[in-house]
Amino acid sequence: QVQLVESGGGLVQPGGSLRLSCAASGFTFSSYSMSWVRQAPGKGLEWVSHINSGGVSTYYADSVKGRFTISRDNAKNTLYLQMNSLKPEDTAVYYCAKVVANIGEYDYWGQGTQVTVSS
Repeated sequence: QVQLVESGGGLVQPGGSLRLSCAASGFTFSSYSMSWVRQAPGKGLEWVSHINSGGVSTYYADSVKGRFTISRDNAKNTLYLQMNSLKPEDTAVYYCAKVVANIGEYDYWGQGTQVTVSS
């Protein structure tokens, strides 16, 4: 069965960095686009970033553009999100999601990893 397992979250000071990972199994990872989506406390889901199956095309929400980098290693079935210059407003649970066809269309989600940006 499809499994997506995030890791790498934690507590970091403003301006700091974290690298999230999402280990995928149960499907042909290299055939699917993937996204990162986050949910801040008391708020709805917010799309963060998207990468196509080959890793060539990437897209970012305006709120993270220039600070976050999405990447993938298809040989390792792993998705990454490098987060730099973190801000308190980046505090959220971060989820990786398997894309069905287009951005915003997901059929599987991970359990999420908490990122807290605070001094």
